[in-house]
Amino acid sequence: MLKKIFILILIFVIFLPTLYVKAEDNITLLSNARSGLLVETSSGNIIYEKNINERVSVASMTKMMGMILVMESLEDGKIRLDEKVKTSKNASDMGGSQIWLSEGEEMLVSDLIKGVMMASANDGIVSLAERIGGTEEKFVAMMNEKAKLLGLKNTNFVNPTGLDEEGHYSSAYDMSIIARELMKHEDIFKYTSVYEDYLRKGTENEYWLVNTNKLIKTFQGADGLKTGMTDNAGYCMAVTAKRNGMRLLAIVLGEENGKVRNQETAELLEYGFSNYELETIKKKGDVLGTIHIDKTNKNNIEIVASKDVTVLKNKGSEKKEYRSDVKLHNLKLPITKGSEIGDLVVLDNLGNQIDKISVTVNEDIKKDNFLNIYLKILLGVIQGELV
Repeated sequence: MLKKIFILILIFVIFLPTLYVKAEDNITLLSNARSGLLVETSSGNIIYEKNINERVSVASMTKMMGMILVMESLEDGKIRLDEKVKTSKNASDMGGSQIWLSEGEEMLVSDLIKGVMMASANDGIVSLAERIGGTEEKFVAMMNEKAKLLGLKNTNFVNPTGLDEEGHYSSAYDMSIIARELMKHEDIFKYTSVYEDYLRKGTENEYWLVNTNKLIKTFQGADGLKTGMTDNAGYCMAVTAKRNGMRLLAIVLGEENGKVRNQETAELLEYGFSNYELETIKKKGDVLGTIHIDKTNKNNIEIVASKDVTVLKNKGSEKKEYRSDVKLHNLKLPITKGSEIGDLVVLDNLGNQIDKISVTVNEDIKKDNFLNIYLKILLGVIQGELV
């Protein structure tokens, strides 16, 4: 039996110089949009907003929630990219944007994802919904359950496509949460960052896909994410772009046409990149300190950052101080490399939380065997460290 594990937790304070200036005053963006926002994705900090909690139709941006469930199913092994899904009559009868799936046609999951994320295929998302949920209705229930888990307060889905139906709505803020959750599955960018491709390549039913997100081609750094348009929603889009290590997400809802939507979204993103930047406080893998756990195979266990710790700041010169605290969970052996063992919390000088990431270890930590424990005790006695 192991004795009680004593953990010496290293909690430290780091004072870091950070530059701040006030961004341009009284700037007007999204003047034609019904609502929208600009957010830095790693922290969730909102840079610009307009009517972000208003409940509105969001058209095919709905599909982002469905794709979260698809990506989770792939990662859990419930479906495979090389698996063929047979098209039901229900899926083939979907109107609006489609890739013209015929009843009984089989298409790879990877191609269905491509069709959904590039061409906003209603028939494609319904095929995936029926494969994962069993029925379209059960999949929609899964979407709404996921919305609850994400803490969304202004979202309710009636279908997986985004076609206009009573009671189907979301908000700019909720859409940003959904988009950021989808972006955690980085493989989604393999589809959203492609401007053109083909389905059924080399067959008589070959279909040319052109990404509905034109900013992929025209805006520097753009690599996603989803567009939408219905009569109730107007023209909408969620666009991600990355420059100089900073990724921004723009949500724009309720524009009058595609040209204005693209223009105002590009202006919003350009504003963010022109006025803000990220300062890296800690990098992924940086050693944050060491701990000792009694009767393990390691004397000093290094705690490391699981990802970069960054702070969003205005481009400028005013300095600000931060402190960072490591707080460990109740540790139980064994601990595997990469597993979450606690948090690194970054606070400003007023005590407001700026960022929070998990911390981990960079090697496996196991319970020591009896012989090693005996030898350590014996060595301690010989060296006069134990009485």
